[in-house]
Amino acid sequence: MPQVALIAGTYLPDRCGVAHYTARLRSELDVETTVLTTVEAAKTANDSSVLGVVEDWNLQNLPALVQAVHQTKADILHIQHAAGTYGFDRAIFLLPILLRATGWHKPIVTTAHEYGWWEWQPKWISPQLLESLKQWGQQHQWWDREDGFLLTQSAAIITTNDEAKKVIIDRLPRAKVHRIPIGANIEVIECRSARQKLLEQCGWPEDVIAIVFFGFLHPVKGLETLLSAFQNVVQQQPQARLILIGGVESLALRGEDAKQYWNKLETIIANLQLNGKVHMTGYVPGDVASVYLSGADIGVLPFNHGVTLKSGSLLALMAHQLPVIATRSTDLNLSNFVKQIPPRDDDALTDALLVLIQDSSERDRLSQQGYQFAQQFNWKTIAQSHLDIYRSVLSHA
Repeated sequence: MPQVALIAGTYLPDRCGVAHYTARLRSELDVETTVLTTVEAAKTANDSSVLGVVEDWNLQNLPALVQAVHQTKADILHIQHAAGTYGFDRAIFLLPILLRATGWHKPIVTTAHEYGWWEWQPKWISPQLLESLKQWGQQHQWWDREDGFLLTQSAAIITTNDEAKKVIIDRLPRAKVHRIPIGANIEVIECRSARQKLLEQCGWPEDVIAIVFFGFLHPVKGLETLLSAFQNVVQQQPQARLILIGGVESLALRGEDAKQYWNKLETIIANLQLNGKVHMTGYVPGDVASVYLSGADIGVLPFNHGVTLKSGSLLALMAHQLPVIATRSTDLNLSNFVKQIPPRDDDALTDALLVLIQDSSERDRLSQQGYQFAQQFNWKTIAQSHLDIYRSVLSHA
């Protein structure tokens, strides 16, 4: 089996969804893997197969990264790319040609976790000349307008969603692009006493209807809308309770900013007179989160920009057989499996929650259909798809 070197912008699975995806993928792959990441992330990981090779991702660190790739003796280099995990630094886009220039000719695979929104627009070059260069590079498959040499120098490109795949193929029609969806971001842990453990953790009576949000707590997740709607729900359904499972500390919200947002949510809960009816867990390990999800009645994801299949939290709620309310995205219709509502709409969310609280048959229908839908996104299939790609690029190397 091939040895694979994985480049990860960060490797802090408890703070970054892409890092969590990378860690989960490694755990399922039946190959030897080494992660190349930042010194800070490697220290936190405390794993001999996770190597800290750069301080950050600027140009000055590229020589060290090139040297580290050579030293791995890997058969394949697999780059996990999402702009935020590299601090929105574009230097990584030069890595493939630097590797080629230094004699590294093994296959490169790139996973573009996001694509189609972050074009290079430097102010020191005229827009007309820049556009000509972008089009010329794409026409000749030398570079693309968003990711430089990263995709054009890859033997295979992986995306986790159809939207990114469509844009890449439109710009680079000769590229070998594979869509491999993500899976649920936690495993389902069988626990017969899940309900009791949830109630004990939150201090709730047995007759409650437990509504759960799962994921990083962040301003774009629609939590303010959720809390406002939940206040309306409690006025009509006093037995309703809400648990927010997840921490605030992430790549997108760090340090003092994370603390301030946590405090803001606590203030909103107090002002809405929801103390005792809303419980925030902070970060908890996956097995603990699974028990809480198994003990809940309804899942809700009111993201401001809509929920897509890039959400491991959505798949986790479905995998735990929860009926799910989620905000509608412009490019995905999940109405057969999720009760979809418009983003930032307190009234629509209130109505959706009340419908599911009052209609157990509708809860059962969404639970069953969502669970069946989520079964296609399992990590063993995801890992096998990666192995098939690895074998393919090696056979053509």
